[in-house]
Amino acid sequence: MAGLHPIETASRDAIAALQTERLAWSLRHAYDNVPHYRAGFAAAGVHPDDFRRLEDLAKFPFTTKQDLRANYPFGMFAVPREKIARVHASSGTTGKPTVVGYTAEDIVTWSDVMARSIYASGGRAGMMVHVAYGYGLFTGGLGAHYGVERLGCTVVPVSGGMTERQVQLIADFKPDIVMVTPSYMLAILDEFRKLGIDPRESSIRIGIFGAEPWTNAMRAEIETGFAMDAVDIYGLSEVMGPGVANECVETKDGLHIWEDHFYPEVIDPETGAVLPDGSAGELVFTSLTKVGMPVIRYRTRDLTRLLPGTARSMRRMEKVTGRSDDMVIVRGVNMFPTQIEEQLLKSPALTGHYQIVLTRDNRMDDVAVHVEARPDSYTPGGMAAEAAAVAGRIKDIVGLSTRVVIEPPGGVERSMGKARRLVDRRGLSGS
Repeated sequence: MAGLHPIETASRDAIAALQTERLAWSLRHAYDNVPHYRAGFAAAGVHPDDFRRLEDLAKFPFTTKQDLRANYPFGMFAVPREKIARVHASSGTTGKPTVVGYTAEDIVTWSDVMARSIYASGGRAGMMVHVAYGYGLFTGGLGAHYGVERLGCTVVPVSGGMTERQVQLIADFKPDIVMVTPSYMLAILDEFRKLGIDPRESSIRIGIFGAEPWTNAMRAEIETGFAMDAVDIYGLSEVMGPGVANECVETKDGLHIWEDHFYPEVIDPETGAVLPDGSAGELVFTSLTKVGMPVIRYRTRDLTRLLPGTARSMRRMEKVTGRSDDMVIVRGVNMFPTQIEEQLLKSPALTGHYQIVLTRDNRMDDVAVHVEARPDSYTPGGMAAEAAAVAGRIKDIVGLSTRVVIEPPGGVERSMGKARRLVDRRGLSGS
């Protein structure tokens, strides 16, 4: 891959024509090969033949994370399981993950849009890229990895953790680009300073950050600390993984959606009505080219606006401002309060009164779970073993390290209305 793909600077008419053609294929592919979509279309009284222009997509039903969970593990695949080249998964509201599958052709498409994203960020063939996203079922590490190789760069597959080692490898290998969560990049920044190494003298000139919300204030701190350009990347495993949209380094004014592969809509979260571009609402995606697991009108729950293109012809999405459900992202992991609740209620010594408090300590997200003990089980100073057991279950099932604090009876805040299960003090509402 070299340079811009012609579709990135094509006319809006040319983009719309391609989208219309690919949407017709994707709707038919999903209908013919996925029982869930066939039944859903029938229940909504629509058929792929009813799609003739882009506006017709609004006739088709939404897909939700609950639909994916209901078809766990492989029920949403549109090809036989033997044709799936790779499986990834993300966390959901129960112990079962949301499973996604890719054919070999899908892996090529994913690699292409990731390479396009890295190029938009300023990456060029021959550069070295330090990938500190987690590898494994999480889509971040391998998604970045394949894109780096597709662009013709050198990949350093470090994965996450071991911050001092991250700094040492950056100092020794001298990468041009780093790909990681923004909060962990701040931890790396602190480690540079702790070790007495000037981060502004490092080789890194571009940072590509995603997997969690981050503000322009955090961007400014990273850019100033490292003398680099910090750009935003967006994706979610259900739609593809990272590489659905990316900022262009020359403008950094929102994320250009790669509209030749992903068709965006913004809807009213309450009514489901499609909103005009420029209106704030919930982001919805339909895949245009996915073979293994097409998604039709997938509700991301992310709140944003669609804006005209600038550095590219394709429309932009604003930085995500929040979510229309109760999911939060902590250290790149999707976490729902109900996941925590499920583990707490496995303990006969604990009640259903709990509160999750998110803070940012030394640049990293910290999760404290305050839960109330039952009156007949509480022993002052004697609940450490129970707290450790609960923390262990949360780590095993949710994949998140937490501090569990067992409070005495009456020690957790009560509410007269809806319980305030989550208190987010990480300061993510800033600009």
